Amino acid sequence: MHNGLMGTVQALREGLFLTVLLLGGAAICSSAARQAPDVPSSPPPPAPSVQAAVPEPELPEDTGGILQKISGLLERGDYQGAIVLFDEIEPEDAALSSIQILKASVLSSAGMYKESRDLVNYIIELEPANLEALFVRAALDGIEGREKEQQVTLEKIITADPAHARALTELGKIAARNRSFRNAASYFDRALAASPDYGDALVGRAAVHRHNKELQKAEALLNQAIRLNPQWASPYSERARLYRGAGYPADALKDLDAAKRLEPDNYWISYDRGSVLLDLHRRKDALEEFNRAISLDPENFLAYVYAAGLKDDMGDPEGAERDYERLARLNPDYYFAFEGLGLHRMRKQRWAEARDAFKSAYAKAPDELYYALLAAFNLLKAGGKQMEVKQFLEPVMRKAKRDSIDWYLLRLFYDQMGEADIAQRIDQEQNPDTKAKTLFYLALYYETKNNTALSNRYFLQLHDMGQRSFLEWRYSEWIVAERKLAGR
Repeated sequence: MHNGLMGTVQALREGLFLTVLLLGGAAICSSAARQAPDVPSSPPPPAPSVQAAVPEPELPEDTGGILQKISGLLERGDYQGAIVLFDEIEPEDAALSSIQILKASVLSSAGMYKESRDLVNYIIELEPANLEALFVRAALDGIEGREKEQQVTLEKIITADPAHARALTELGKIAARNRSFRNAASYFDRALAASPDYGDALVGRAAVHRHNKELQKAEALLNQAIRLNPQWASPYSERARLYRGAGYPADALKDLDAAKRLEPDNYWISYDRGSVLLDLHRRKDALEEFNRAISLDPENFLAYVYAAGLKDDMGDPEGAERDYERLARLNPDYYFAFEGLGLHRMRKQRWAEARDAFKSAYAKAPDELYYALLAAFNLLKAGGKQMEVKQFLEPVMRKAKRDSIDWYLLRLFYDQMGEADIAQRIDQEQNPDTKAKTLFYLALYYETKNNTALSNRYFLQLHDMGQRSFLEWRYSEWIVAERKLAGR
């Protein structure tokens, strides 16, 4: 009786419940990393299918029926409902470690990590060599960001069972995340030697091939994964990255459309799809997709980067400002967020907030001297004294090469003199980017002097250049529009 029951539970464990367990872990690990992984973390689909969970005839009728219900609930993502059903299993069957491991996995999928860990630790205490229990604990370590502990447990598993494909695959993912691609390839190859059709290993190995520019090998493995698992989104998503990197964005979009149909709530699929739409110059559609990604995971900063820039370009400054503000909160080390936020605070003449934003940007990127110039400008506009500006700019000036245009611009705000030198350099400058930047800061200088006529003159000259490739340009365009300078 119990052999049949354990066979059914094994089918569940290797199929649907393992999928939801690792999906939960992948989502959390991805959120921690806050970047699209080189090797996808999503697991393979149920294999062979949900039908594998149908109890065998020799099982007790009550237990078999409950397992059928648990299988159905897991397929629908109703983890809480599945957890409740475990209490209805006969005590003799419920005490089996195989069913306990299944319950621990469902608890993890429901976000009940402490309860899951307590249960799986209890099983390991009774059965230290239970590899399935160890694998669940390794997955929990991955979910909770304890990568070293996860790796130790996975290595313990493959020491006991060198052909444990799932443990080998997870070790491959860890190696890939740590940019150790040679080790990752070795783990994935060993997993595929043990289980040639294991989808997660196929996708992981393909990602390493893609990293190594072995594009045909990567495509062949992904084609195989899709053929074996047509209802699994991950190989479509990975193949889309392959096609995009190879310069085939239309093919990438087709794969991402398929992935989106299969897994509509996956943040990374939505993020990648927005990026490909941007490659195809479909900016409106790209913005919709990035906004959708934000709705799926509001705490992941990456989609805000593109959404904010697109909103700026498409005439939604308020929306862009909100996204820059969220971006700065979510990732304080991402200085471009403070750059965008600072410009929008300037647009609204919230000078003190703009000053603080550019000071933050400069603190994160001390080689970007223009952030210091913008901070100095906003310091003056916020009512700061010239002595404060000098104290702030003095260490900055020591970084600038003497007689460079940067040095002259810094001196302009430091000493409040040298505008004639700057104007002469503008006339002689051949590099359009450098000339545009110089015009911008000369215009800002006259703003601090309340000389609107000269400020307008240089803003308009900058506007007529049409040089839009530097961050300050957007503010100058707002000024030109607000003061109706164009066409004068």
